[in-house]
Amino acid sequence: MRKTMGKPLAVAAFAASLVGLTGGAALADPPVVPNPGDIVGVGSQTTAPLFNQLSTDYDAALTAAGDTTSPRLYSFDAIGPSPIVLKAGSGPAARPTGSGTGLVALHAVPSQVDFVRMDRGRLPTDPASDTFVALAKDAVSWAAKLGGHAPANLSTAQLKDVYTCVRTNWQQLDPTLPNATIKPFLPQPGSGLRDFFLKALGGGTPIIPGACVTSGVEDNQGTDPVLNDADALVPYSVGHYVGQAFFGRSTGSDAPGTLTVRSINGVAAVNAATQSINAPFAASAYGRVLHDLVRGADWTATDVHGTALRNIFGTSGFICTSATARADLKSHGFLPLPVGACGSTS
Repeated sequence: MRKTMGKPLAVAAFAASLVGLTGGAALADPPVVPNPGDIVGVGSQTTAPLFNQLSTDYDAALTAAGDTTSPRLYSFDAIGPSPIVLKAGSGPAARPTGSGTGLVALHAVPSQVDFVRMDRGRLPTDPASDTFVALAKDAVSWAAKLGGHAPANLSTAQLKDVYTCVRTNWQQLDPTLPNATIKPFLPQPGSGLRDFFLKALGGGTPIIPGACVTSGVEDNQGTDPVLNDADALVPYSVGHYVGQAFFGRSTGSDAPGTLTVRSINGVAAVNAATQSINAPFAASAYGRVLHDLVRGADWTATDVHGTALRNIFGTSGFICTSATARADLKSHGFLPLPVGACGSTS
């Protein structure tokens, strides 16, 4: 049996959590309780810091333009106290802790959640009625403790063997490495980071983690004490790491800690000279497009809500056309998509 540190939230459990709960918001959550008509997002922690900034800048742009009536943009982190109040007049709800639980919330409480931060693309199991809107380019590599036993580079085949527990000692990868047991970690099931990493290791078909793998760490949280181990390794968003390491986007537990992002197949994940994702790595099988997920009917609606969604996420919207938003993407470590690709739907 695989070791686990947590379980995904089911629809019924999420709905049940709406009753009889009380609590406050985390510091990085909206500074006010959003109004019922505002655009509210939950989901992946990979882009949570980015959306804290995007929501601040979008709302400021509306105010600067004298617009006092358009829906405002708000985003709740995946990490923080739970429960949370997503919109005024709504009861407290369990905080969605990633892409998977965010998707559940989008349909369990549709009046409270308007979009989900997704760090993966569409899966066959996703509702066909949902729309994925392209946001930015990222990549996923693996990270390990600086000065630990892990090498600077591992191949796809080696990582696959580690995460299927075929190789459990560093010397099985390289006889010059220490004689020590490898400790592979993964985020919780339902994490988009986890899903993408396992699929990349399997060449398009997700591998099944072995019994030596511990699941349940938070996405991109290098400060987790279990990762401060010479033998630990974990998948990590390269863009998120760049934002943390080069642009001061570390806050509290959302920091690399002692971890550094490593190479795969001899290709460096980070270009330290340009302080960005290494372009050849982003172009490899480990590059990915980040998305935001909305209900398809909402996206095409001609009402105020649908118009607001397209004004924020669409090809002609704030994120894809505003110089401020593009600067936000870069300063959080992600690569802006070309005109026409940003805001495209699938």
